[in-house]
Amino acid sequence: MLTPSIFTNSLLNDWMGFDPFRGFEDVDHKLYGKNAPRLMSTDVRETDEGYELDIDLPGFKKEEIHLNLEKGYLTVSAAKGLEKEEKKEGKVIRQERYSGAMQRSFYVGDFVKEEDVKAKFEQGVLKLSLPKKEAEKIPEKHQILIEG
Repeated sequence: MLTPSIFTNSLLNDWMGFDPFRGFEDVDHKLYGKNAPRLMSTDVRETDEGYELDIDLPGFKKEEIHLNLEKGYLTVSAAKGLEKEEKKEGKVIRQERYSGAMQRSFYVGDFVKEEDVKAKFEQGVLKLSLPKKEAEKIPEKHQILIEG
């Protein structure tokens, strides 16, 4: 049975059987419902010096966002809890705000160190700057002369 569109985010998607969560299995769907595919939308720009990432995290506070660099992967995670409000009279008809967590990882290379990553959070956008680093070059082969 189809429900009126006021109870779902997209009546057409429900009717056509479209799965908007395909490819986002690690996202907490309860937290964002059918908006999960648009979570942590990221723009990546390459400059002469490195890379710049802009990650949308609306509704989060700086304290709720964590960055981790391990084995060449930069992981951005965000966890949110609802503030406990006073019990209000009446019955809840629709509740879209939940608590939960999400994360996304980016391969940045084994040679990027924590001190190389610059992060800034303002107006719901996490801005990251990463330098371009290449693997250290192995010295060319040189013949070793034997004395005597």
